[in-house]
Amino acid sequence: MQQIKAYLDQIATISKLDWDFFTSKLQSRVIPKKEIFLKVNAIENHISFIESGVVRLYIPKENPEKEITFGFSFKNQFISAYDSFLTQKPSTYQLQALTETVILSITYNDLQAVYKTTQIGNFIGRLTAERLFTLKSKREQDLLNLTAEERYLKLFKERPELLKIIPLKYISSYIGVTAQALSRIRKRL
Repeated sequence: MQQIKAYLDQIATISKLDWDFFTSKLQSRVIPKKEIFLKVNAIENHISFIESGVVRLYIPKENPEKEITFGFSFKNQFISAYDSFLTQKPSTYQLQALTETVILSITYNDLQAVYKTTQIGNFIGRLTAERLFTLKSKREQDLLNLTAEERYLKLFKERPELLKIIPLKYISSYIGVTAQALSRIRKRL
């Protein structure tokens, strides 16, 4: 709970009453390594805060080698199939824990109650959504403006621990190249 409190304290000052109401709605969950905890066509009913672990967002394919990894979330970040969560419509992608992952989750209905009941809920919700949008926009711009090699270098400058945690096949998909092309990039560097 202290991690999410520290994260939210960066955004706004939360009264004890609001904090107690919010935390009463949180559920701690442990997701085993490699478990898919949201599947395609399921409706996302949670937004979660990662206390520890790594989550991959991806589009599955019949041939697992053709899966498209388009995002990762890490400790002290929120994770959700956010578009499905907001619209309450089926997800077009999956969420998978790449390591054992501990999350604090709130359901869609409980979050609506937090928005209605607390003084700070809507403000925090808006700022969190804005941060998620900014990350998504930055990723799209990187895909359009940077070469694959530049995307690879940027990824590991920002997150050097990834090499130890995330299989290279997911990293190659994330930066938009084949595993062979990533291998050539790594040899050049």
